[in-house]
Amino acid sequence: MENSGNPVGWFELYVSDMERARTFYSAVFGRELIALPEVGEGGEMYAFSWVEGAAGAAGALVRHPMVRPGMGGTMVYFSCADVADEAERAAQAGGRIIRPKMSIGQYGHIALVEDTEGNTIGLHSMR
Repeated sequence: MENSGNPVGWFELYVSDMERARTFYSAVFGRELIALPEVGEGGEMYAFSWVEGAAGAAGALVRHPMVRPGMGGTMVYFSCADVADEAERAAQAGGRIIRPKMSIGQYGHIALVEDTEGNTIGLHSMR
């Protein structure tokens, strides 16, 4: 099997209050969220704006009766210029800093925050 790119092609963060979650993620990352129609059976999905062909994975916030937000399971790390900045914006937007900026040696820095839906997300930067 040929490796043709990064192993992650898409991610979903589950939410219970879409408007609150959209407000939080827009405030933290300064990115537009785009409505994706046709989610089906009472759900809604808003994708983070993305650049076709760029590095990294695209993804979306998803509200659906079959899934719930919360801690545990998969961890999504968002790329940042400096994780301390996004962590602070997360706290200002109604989230909570779980783990402030921490060095991971030659691999840069990480921070962990809880969003307004109870999901834990990771932040990663090289400085």
